[in-house]
Amino acid sequence: MGGFMRRALRHRSFMIGAVLTLALLATAALSLVWTPWPPQDMDMDAALQPPGARHWLGTDAYGRDVASLLLVGARSSILVGMVAVGIGLSLGAALGLLAAARRGWVEEAVMRLADFTLAFPALLLAIMLTAVFGPGMVIAITAIGIFYVPTFARVARASAKAVWTRDYVRAARAFGKGNWRITLDHVLPNIAPALIVQATIQFALAILAEAALSYLGLGTQPPQPSWGRMLAEAQTLMFQAPLLAVWPGVAIALTVLGLNLLGDGLRDLLDPRMR
Repeated sequence: MGGFMRRALRHRSFMIGAVLTLALLATAALSLVWTPWPPQDMDMDAALQPPGARHWLGTDAYGRDVASLLLVGARSSILVGMVAVGIGLSLGAALGLLAAARRGWVEEAVMRLADFTLAFPALLLAIMLTAVFGPGMVIAITAIGIFYVPTFARVARASAKAVWTRDYVRAARAFGKGNWRITLDHVLPNIAPALIVQATIQFALAILAEAALSYLGLGTQPPQPSWGRMLAEAQTLMFQAPLLAVWPGVAIALTVLGLNLLGDGLRDLLDPRMR
């Protein structure tokens, strides 16, 4: 662990990504206990005010404090990203490990199912689910999570098949261990770094997807603040209050940048060939 921390502190991309990601988590945690103003409070007399001492980042068309909306919107992004990636990781890793362990028709069926799922992007899947169940955060999480399943399945399968060729796996099989015991004791621990890196990168893409779905009205619904919906509400006010689009755009860009840098850094740090 000490060696990992020393290498991590020397890795510039990892440190920048870690700082930006920790800032996102701290922002979301802070919004649970404090915001400059109640995010739902409207004051039409204070609508479209520029940044100032009273409202640090100004107000929107309804007089709501933009800084408070950004703080609470971070919670929505983290929630959607974590749950969607959790769904994709758990189901995808299980299917990938199953395909690598069983081979034959089981592997072929899992991979063809993954190919079929990839034919339905998260946006299209969200539109289909919205037509049946109506828009909402749960629909966005479900659509993004299902779309990530084949991605994690492919990563888990490819990494696991490489581990199954190792001598220590052959030795475990010779001592009478079954496929599932070998998978849990030897395969899963060895492919965990690849899954962690993939999860970090997909987390960034999930936040982008949530913002896109909320922008289209398919994701987080009012009155819950969302960065994507803030962008949608700001597009009609670009010439009157252009900063309304700048703040959520910067928040999304910094979050995605931080998570991508963190994922790249973890890939380098967890890859034994890079040591």
